[in-house]
Amino acid sequence: MNRPSNPTATLRSGTSGGNDLPSGPAGRPTPPGGDGHGPPTGAPTVTIGSYPDYPSAQRVVDYLADNRFPVERTAIVGTNLTLVETVLGRMTTGRSALVGAGTGAWFGLFIGLLFGIFTAGNWVAVILVGLVIGAIWGAVFGAVAHAMTGGQRDFASASSLRAGQYAVTVEADQADQARQLLGRMHLTPTGATAR
Repeated sequence: MNRPSNPTATLRSGTSGGNDLPSGPAGRPTPPGGDGHGPPTGAPTVTIGSYPDYPSAQRVVDYLADNRFPVERTAIVGTNLTLVETVLGRMTTGRSALVGAGTGAWFGLFIGLLFGIFTAGNWVAVILVGLVIGAIWGAVFGAVAHAMTGGQRDFASASSLRAGQYAVTVEADQADQARQLLGRMHLTPTGATAR
């Protein structure tokens, strides 16, 4: 069998040997079309405005919707994304046990309700027993899980993504209509409504 000496030659479409790619679990792979960055993502879009915060961009799309613009052809695109982890407080073994007890109590309540439905006797007692057992086991698991971290992460936090700027885009064939409508909205360049 004659194989090219350059391994990338087999990946080029239109060359001999380009069909020598082995089959995978999903079938025979095909080389990417167009510019090589994957399938086309739809109609070309145009940015009609950039805004410093999400509510401003949302206000623009709301205004377009109120004026019968086909908003299904718009998008709000966040750029300059930043991951922000907000520290909520110190996590101790006691606090971990308390959080685990709360989670376990909800699970125990759910199991108690399931068993309570099929109980002929005192169904309230079944629900309470499920709630208490769930809280105890949740507290134990919460405390053990925190103790096993060995002090590596002694704080609770919440993560969120924030964008530095929000662009409103529309499909290119609707851009003129959207710009005309936005001209009537009287927006300043920063995206705030002028008074």
